[in-house]
Amino acid sequence: MATQKSAATNIDEYIASCAPDVQPLLARIRSTIRKAAPDAQETISYKIPAFRLNGMLVYFAAFKNHIGFYPPVRGDARLEKAIAPYAGPKGNLRFLLSQPIPHGLIERIVKFRVKQNLSKSGVAHKR
Repeated sequence: MATQKSAATNIDEYIASCAPDVQPLLARIRSTIRKAAPDAQETISYKIPAFRLNGMLVYFAAFKNHIGFYPPVRGDARLEKAIAPYAGPKGNLRFLLSQPIPHGLIERIVKFRVKQNLSKSGVAHKR
């Protein structure tokens, strides 16, 4: 990660270690995820920010020219079509720093992942 200086132990440290111009973008992505999944727990996994809710929910990371968003989305044709312009070779998403970050799409992805994780675990979703 070209924009990060050192390994972080929490998301605050991760964001603080990134380039100053990227920090507000990362903070807003974090906020978007928190809004879409308020019960999710923040963590660092694979040295990048992640959220857990009945398993891993999503990850995001800063790179020199983009913000990566993981894991690939599968199982909803409309959502897969919506993310197609951002999909990298393995299906992980790349939000270019030179373009507006699609926060509405991130929210849709997170809500979809919440439903997937809760249905795998047999927990009823109350939202």
